[in-house]
Amino acid sequence: MAMTSDETTKICSHCDRAIPSSNIDLHFAHCSRNLERCKVCGDMVPRKYAEEHFLNTHAPVACSQCSETMEREILAIHKGENCPQRIVTCDFCEFPLPAVDLAEHQEVCGNRTELCHLCNRYIRLRERYNHESRCTGVPENTVGSSRNVRAAESDQGAHRRPAPPPPNEFYRKRFLLTIAITGIAVLLGSLFFPRKTETSQVH
Repeated sequence: MAMTSDETTKICSHCDRAIPSSNIDLHFAHCSRNLERCKVCGDMVPRKYAEEHFLNTHAPVACSQCSETMEREILAIHKGENCPQRIVTCDFCEFPLPAVDLAEHQEVCGNRTELCHLCNRYIRLRERYNHESRCTGVPENTVGSSRNVRAAESDQGAHRRPAPPPPNEFYRKRFLLTIAITGIAVLLGSLFFPRKTETSQVH
């Protein structure tokens, strides 16, 4: 036959558990002697393991990446979301780097440009996704015309350059230069040779 809880159980004043009324005195004596309530989480833990429970569950720990001390319960969240040294990837180049350096890196990286093969324009990486959604695929006339002008100017510049001399002309000039150097060497030798001869005759 079912009975009401008030008739069958009582709440232990030490652990706040519902205990059968017939066992409440014995339970209270055992409970108050062997268990204590954790001041952090409120769980009842054996007195002899109370310190171990605190150290393993609640004692502040240092993050292995940034050395910041925090409660153990939030360590996983800190490492995954808040740690400045956690590794994240750049939105533009997917390069892995510490979160603390991400903003500076992306400021530079996002300003790099890539050629859009649909419209033939150079687009900054930070604007690439918006550009791709709006790009019509029609090349801009200004870009094409300026490139054509530059190409035409470079061709004209190439025509204005003097043509290299023919091979025979090059060898003729080289031969004349060799003769000139040889003549100078002979002239200098003739100036110094008589002096040496005159000196030897005097002695």
